[in-house]
Amino acid sequence: MDFPTNDYLALEVDDLDFDVLTGIYSEETHLPQPLRISVRALLKMADHYAPDTPLTASKNYMDLKHAATTALPQGQHFTLIEAIAEHIIETVFLQDDMVRHVQVKIVKLALSERGESIGITMGRWRK
Repeated sequence: MDFPTNDYLALEVDDLDFDVLTGIYSEETHLPQPLRISVRALLKMADHYAPDTPLTASKNYMDLKHAATTALPQGQHFTLIEAIAEHIIETVFLQDDMVRHVQVKIVKLALSERGESIGITMGRWRK
């Protein structure tokens, strides 16, 4: 990922395994599929982080985990995993105005035959 030339703070949650209703083929649409989801958020950075800097100067990592798991609507079928990534990105942007960019990587675990990662990576800048 290319970064702007100014300073940045990246919060990351990687390799969350979560079952989501997704797919376009009939054998995929009735059962949740196992996905591996990673989320990366670029934030506005404080001028300095001292030992007593409060959490309000950053973001709680668990917010990223929530956006990629429990914030996904239960029972909702997503035809494309791109729509899942879009939902996660929108959730992270809504959580905090300090977030400038969100990147989501989704791997469809059921497609792997020899341990390869098959999926997408989507990133959006705040508009």
